[in-house]
Amino acid sequence: MSDAYDDRARGFTAFPPRKGGRTRGQSWWGGAWAESMEDGWPEEAVLKKGRSLARSGRLGPLSVAPGRIATQVYGGADELYSVRLELPELDDDQWDALWERTVDRPAETEALLAGELPPDLLEAAEDARLGLLPGYGELAPDCDCDEPDHPCAHAVALGYQFSWLLDEEPQLLLLVRGREWPQALEELKSALLVRAMTEDDDSDDDAVETVEVVERHPGARATGTVDGTPFAEAYARPVVPLPALPPLPEAPEVSSEPVTGIEADPLERLVADAAVRARELLSYTLGLAGEPPRPLDVWQDTVRIAATHPDPQVPRRLRESCGKPDELDRAAEAWRFGGGAGLEVLEEAWEPPRSEVARARTALSTGWEDDESPDLVVRDNRWTLSGRGLQLRYGRDGRWYPYRERSGTWWPAGPPTHDPDLALATLLDD
Repeated sequence: MSDAYDDRARGFTAFPPRKGGRTRGQSWWGGAWAESMEDGWPEEAVLKKGRSLARSGRLGPLSVAPGRIATQVYGGADELYSVRLELPELDDDQWDALWERTVDRPAETEALLAGELPPDLLEAAEDARLGLLPGYGELAPDCDCDEPDHPCAHAVALGYQFSWLLDEEPQLLLLVRGREWPQALEELKSALLVRAMTEDDDSDDDAVETVEVVERHPGARATGTVDGTPFAEAYARPVVPLPALPPLPEAPEVSSEPVTGIEADPLERLVADAAVRARELLSYTLGLAGEPPRPLDVWQDTVRIAATHPDPQVPRRLRESCGKPDELDRAAEAWRFGGGAGLEVLEEAWEPPRSEVARARTALSTGWEDDESPDLVVRDNRWTLSGRGLQLRYGRDGRWYPYRERSGTWWPAGPPTHDPDLALATLLDD
């Protein structure tokens, strides 16, 4: 394999051919990325070939991860080239410096908290003496073609297509520099709260504006106020002693007989079971799960309880009573990794659409040297590495589930992921 995989990597479907029009990204960030790339690679002949190739539809799915952008390019005569762009990640100190400069700019801070990536963030980066867009010599191309140009047209085409991704999701620029969007927002919110708590009442107006920004965005794990009062004023209040503790209540009389006629052990299991089901329903209600939990049959509910119950005696008792003792452990393992969808992948084979199979073939070949590409045997939704006891299974939920052979039986080997090459790399790295 040509490089290490990162669990923060994102995959994107291939762009279809484009006829005419501008090749550079149309948004502010897309255009700025393309301009920075062209400044670093000024050879117009190579840029022209790269623009033509980017529009041709010959690039496969794109993979975006901290420090790199990668794809494969289809050449003539069944040729396939692996191409990658590398960009240095910012370290933790540099990110801290960026957020410290950003909170000096309330308008940019509020735009970030609202889910936007404002162009003026570049000015905050310049104040912190760091770059978000690639500087001269920072964008390093790598391709296994034999073209004499450096960069080659394949690398240039990939750079232009990344500017198209920035048109739709400019936050990917932060990912390439080393920060996922949720982590970036958490760090910005922390910088805001630290600023709000350390500024005095008689300081300049920036501290007041900082607190107001936090107040307008209650999702920041704190409201920016204490009992409706901004932090700066609240922390200036004198310390008031706590009231005396009330007396302890009298100890109740406890009967040795169960009040309900039910022993405590089954009640604990029922409480744990209800908590798990409530969590699933709440996840769906809050939009954290794609669909509501489906009604389960007796076998599925048995597997769920065996997989999720904290009492180790429960699986033992279920093995004795379910009639499938040899299958229950494997099914419970599938549930622990993927829930109901994971159990379905274990027990059912199905035939995915041809378009999804083609995309998966391209994605699984990305990031491998030609002589290292794995030999995969595809049958239905199951992709098996010949002679290695490793397998990927594609679920109806669009995720890839890693499997490993044990004594002639396929066992779930890890959590699923939307990126097939990441799931395969996880298997090979174990």
